[in-house]
Amino acid sequence: MRTMPNADSSSPTQPSPSTGRESLALDRSNLSREEAAHRSAAIEVASYDVHVDFSRAADLSATTYPVRTRIEFAAKEPETFLDYLGDHVRSLRINGTDVDVRTAVGASRLRLSGLQEHNTVEIDSVSVYSRSGEGLHRFSDPADGKVYLYTQYEPADSRRVFPVFEQPDLKARFRFSITGPSSWELRSNGAEISRSQVPGEAANLTDAGLVTVTFAETPPIPSYITALLAGPYHRVDAQWDGSGHGAGSIDMALLCRESLAPHFDAEELADLTRRGLDFFHREFAYPYPWGKYDQVFVPEYNLGAMENPGLVTFTESYVFDTAATQAQHGARAETLFHEMAHMWFGDLVTMGWWDDLWLKESFADYMGSLAVDEATDWGTAWIAFANGRKAWAYVQDQLPTTHPIVADIADLEAADQNFDGITYAKGASVLKQLAAFAGREAFRSATRTYFARHAFGNASLRDFLACLEEATGQDMRSWAQAWLQTAGVPVLAAEEEDGGAIAVLASGEDPATGAGVARPHVVAVGVHSLDVSAGQLTRQASQRVALDPQAPEGRTVVQGLIAPEAGIPRLLLPNDEDLTYAKLSVDPDSVAAALTYPIADPLARATVWASLWSMVRDADLPAGTFVEAVMRLGLEIPEVIVVQSLLRQADEALASFTPEEGRNELEQRFAGRLAQFLTEVSGGDLQRAAARSLARISRREPSQLDLLATLLDGGADELGIEGLTVDEELRWSFLQALCAHGRADADALDRELRRRTTARARIAHRLALAARPDDVVKSAAFEQALSGRDAEGAELSNDHLTATIDGFRIRLRQTVPARSVEAFTEEYFASLEDVWSRMSQGQATRVVEGLFPGSQDLAPGELPESHDVVVRTRGWLEEHIDAPSALRRIIVEELDHLLRRLTAQHRNRSRAGS
Repeated sequence: MRTMPNADSSSPTQPSPSTGRESLALDRSNLSREEAAHRSAAIEVASYDVHVDFSRAADLSATTYPVRTRIEFAAKEPETFLDYLGDHVRSLRINGTDVDVRTAVGASRLRLSGLQEHNTVEIDSVSVYSRSGEGLHRFSDPADGKVYLYTQYEPADSRRVFPVFEQPDLKARFRFSITGPSSWELRSNGAEISRSQVPGEAANLTDAGLVTVTFAETPPIPSYITALLAGPYHRVDAQWDGSGHGAGSIDMALLCRESLAPHFDAEELADLTRRGLDFFHREFAYPYPWGKYDQVFVPEYNLGAMENPGLVTFTESYVFDTAATQAQHGARAETLFHEMAHMWFGDLVTMGWWDDLWLKESFADYMGSLAVDEATDWGTAWIAFANGRKAWAYVQDQLPTTHPIVADIADLEAADQNFDGITYAKGASVLKQLAAFAGREAFRSATRTYFARHAFGNASLRDFLACLEEATGQDMRSWAQAWLQTAGVPVLAAEEEDGGAIAVLASGEDPATGAGVARPHVVAVGVHSLDVSAGQLTRQASQRVALDPQAPEGRTVVQGLIAPEAGIPRLLLPNDEDLTYAKLSVDPDSVAAALTYPIADPLARATVWASLWSMVRDADLPAGTFVEAVMRLGLEIPEVIVVQSLLRQADEALASFTPEEGRNELEQRFAGRLAQFLTEVSGGDLQRAAARSLARISRREPSQLDLLATLLDGGADELGIEGLTVDEELRWSFLQALCAHGRADADALDRELRRRTTARARIAHRLALAARPDDVVKSAAFEQALSGRDAEGAELSNDHLTATIDGFRIRLRQTVPARSVEAFTEEYFASLEDVWSRMSQGQATRVVEGLFPGSQDLAPGELPESHDVVVRTRGWLEEHIDAPSALRRIIVEELDHLLRRLTAQHRNRSRAGS
């Protein structure tokens, strides 16, 4: 659900027409909302017929492939344009007349002139295999040399494969056909309807010969969810019987690379798929409309998954070729259900423009967690949501670039960046609140009306509100204005009044205006107090209440809810069932209790720890206090999904928010506690989470490197560590830590790679090489990242680019002289606009975010605002007012992350000195 080319991309090699205003339009790839609206009013697209030829795909020296496209559409105006980011156009024919491509084809658009009421356009073009995960991605498996292809388009990369009207409201019927090796899986959205052998010389390109496969025409869909797949994928077939829901059976297929087949738990995935289809048919009362249901796990994937109807793609990291925790299995289930929800939210009914992206992503995020909770045996869906997913939203919503859930999306670059924590996790949180506010049955009724009314069409906020108002009998416009159309994080606090009564205070501020925002909330307010016999905080009472948004000071007294007697440790929780979206301003007595005693209830526990982490980020709770609590209490929590979050947060608290002079000692103790914990448990998810965390902190802190080396050599027994499987994942994690401190060299890394040459190992090997503590190594990694090419000049794939950047960053300031670090910083800022114009937006974002010099420390006596990198970043922003807005947004956000880091260090240092 990402990446598109930049407005200034020069990657297509097709020559541009003559200069002038029209040629500029043909070279413009960043489609604006106004352009899209004009084109939508001027044309109506009936169908596409697209043939792609993968005859030479297995030959890695072949960088392009032929495409033939035929489009039928009606027009009200004599001229419009197609979007295309291929290599070149061979021919263009409009209504039977050949058009001179030298004047009609630009770098990113094809001008269509002389249009009639009904039109047929035929294009013969050549497109480029992708290495960035955008468009048609090609991957060669290092394990066996086999080649795999898949497409990823959202929001606007189908134009990298075929000429198209690339906007979500121009839905059409698509007919695809593929020519490729007969031994390959050749798939698209529709089911295969014919297969024919390719005669002649072309058939001799592969041992098995070539075939052309034609697929069934799709119902009307937008281009960004069309999909193609080709390669020797391993396939497992299954079926869903929908007779119990008044539906027919659905053919299912599950696919992955052949080298991953021994690890492919297709039976579990098929079971989840059946459960999901049962759940959504009950919930939505609208039959699955896309025929077959293929799910493919693909390499070098930029996303978690993509909802292409009939051909859903997932990252192959969900094929667990090393030990996986229950949290990983649960996350996979949530992703599977998230994409399944999209078959209705987004695919059946699609937003008209990217402003209403929330209409699919917020709903899919909410429904994914709901389905895991109600359709599977995992009892941790809402725990994971409260402790992890919402944390993403709270971070995003406090940035200077925050935006309403219903966003203002001016163009495609902006659309690409709004696949963020607000559109997903905040939107899902607000929908969970809506279900509490309006009632689950009214929410369900509204969705059913929405699908029935807008099936195979486009919709907007207004359309959904109309369905919601019909279901509730209420005017929902003020609710939508407060929750969906206004940015910012609400704040809830609970406090004792005289006599022990509990009051909840609700507040909020519009970050755009500074004005107060009164949002309606339905919450559960809980009182947890110490159970001395159990030694933990247990819930004594909880009561649901509708907070009055118009109450003076936002204060609502919860009738009948009384705090414990004075002196009894207690926790007041104003969002006890995590029903709403809000930061919690936890009172000091509750903070003290939470940092001292375990919390019995799993969801309350997850909610409170998420609030404590928010306090650390806001510098309201010392980072060291949080880390101490994680060492003492966090590792005893039974839900691994919470433990692994807390371990990551403790690591960040140490690296980012702890003053430099106190960091080493606390990091040593944290690493030591993790090492000790490995001996306290025998196998299982918690032990594995601790081992992963120990490897991560050991990249910076060397005290446990001997232990990691011993584990690598198979010496777990002599360490007293039982049950830990040191598999490929952990071996490379341990090696990367050793490498960062000069304890493993390139020869050792090469030997490990030869031991097992897999896609995972290749990526880990590249990261470890860049992590070596050597000035020359770091300089080479930096240049490779900026150029997007390896030492031999070959283009780095998306995953290998990220690995190079991640390795470069490890212990950079401890490895190279200060003058080299300063030189990297200057070259970074000098290269930003070049990187943005030269790379696709996905690749450029990896570089701009990954190389930002944000891992800084504040010297004693220094103020955050005066730090050299803060000053340099602000200077760049002031000097580059006209830089692409998407690029500026990244820099603004990175600056805010840096200032938060330095401010926390400053405040934590001040506390220590007081």
